[in-house]
Amino acid sequence: MLKPVIKVENLSKRYRLGLKEKQAKTLAGQLGNIIKSPWDNFQRLRRLSRFGEEDQSVFWALKDVSFEVKEGEVLGIIGKNGAGKSTLLKILSQITEPTSGRVELHGRVASLLEVGTGFHPELTGRENIYMNGTILGMTRKEIDQKLEEIIDFSGVEKFIDTPVKFYSSGMKVRLGFSVAAHLEPEILIIDEVLAVGDYEFQQKCLGKMEDVSKNQGRTVLFVSHNMGAVKNLCNRVICLSGGQLTYNGDSKTTVELYLRGKPSGIESVHKRNFIQNRISEKEIYLRELSIESAVETGQQFKVKTNIFSTIKSSIQFSFTFKTLDLQPVFQIYSGHTGDNFQVKEGENQLSLEIPSLPLSQGDYKCNVWIGSNCQVYDFIEGEVLLSVKEGAIGENGPISTYNGYPVISKANWELI
Repeated sequence: MLKPVIKVENLSKRYRLGLKEKQAKTLAGQLGNIIKSPWDNFQRLRRLSRFGEEDQSVFWALKDVSFEVKEGEVLGIIGKNGAGKSTLLKILSQITEPTSGRVELHGRVASLLEVGTGFHPELTGRENIYMNGTILGMTRKEIDQKLEEIIDFSGVEKFIDTPVKFYSSGMKVRLGFSVAAHLEPEILIIDEVLAVGDYEFQQKCLGKMEDVSKNQGRTVLFVSHNMGAVKNLCNRVICLSGGQLTYNGDSKTTVELYLRGKPSGIESVHKRNFIQNRISEKEIYLRELSIESAVETGQQFKVKTNIFSTIKSSIQFSFTFKTLDLQPVFQIYSGHTGDNFQVKEGENQLSLEIPSLPLSQGDYKCNVWIGSNCQVYDFIEGEVLLSVKEGAIGENGPISTYNGYPVISKANWELI
């Protein structure tokens, strides 16, 4: 049985926020504040180190977070901005101390948390490689053996003897990742910095992380907003929200719960009325939308809408299906079959029916577009959530592609 190389128990981190000072509205009040300010400043300094009183200035970046990571495991860490991901990694990298709780680390840790982390700006790229290796406890001979491989992977060989302060952010990330991945740490911690690199280098990094974990048996902690990369690379994913661990499970399940906006557990996503009584100032807009509450692959699928118009106009309608990580699957667009609808002023009921839904089992987000050849009247992105159950695949499937994803052209439209 693999032993845990990272063990986190009831980890918490709190900060004291600076609060806006109250401003007096009168001249007399302002003069009083000036007189009292030395005493107020003294009291404020005394309070800075005391957290006993839970007032509005106390902010918990992490609160009672516990988990384990086993040897050779790739753990994904996801969550919205401000969820506590970076704070957690800084504690694991021993950059900052926790307020309470404990962390056990078994092995050397190499981390890439911010662009240029661990680099001395006045030293050259080559000198920084040796400095980082020394910090990790490696001998000069061990670093010499890896040096050419590190430089080649980073792709900055032309500038390797140039001070790092002259590097672009992308170059710093390239060299930083290459150093962190090749100096053989037992634990590799990577934050969202890979988003700075170009697509080709991102793919190289993902391949290297996979090699480090699977072939070399090292542990990787990977923070990213790229849900596709998280699902493909990570064995397990934890989700943070408001400094608390809300879900810990296999990558596919955790990512889908996070993308559905329900990271604390599985809930039914079958819902009939998604948009109701919507009000807008647009000339033509979607007021209501409902779909079938239970959908199966290959079965008939219906969408009913209420479109409100302040003008008489010819419109087209589009319904686009995407996976939860926003990859397009297919689109139903009335313009592909030359269907244009003459809407009247006031309410218009538009419905569409797909004789055989070609979607495989899973959850999808749907975009709704109303427009014409030269104008967009209304666009709603990702508010409709569709859950498809396994069923028999019918005869009518995708028959062409548009902008890289399959298109259903055969659909029955009706405007009332």
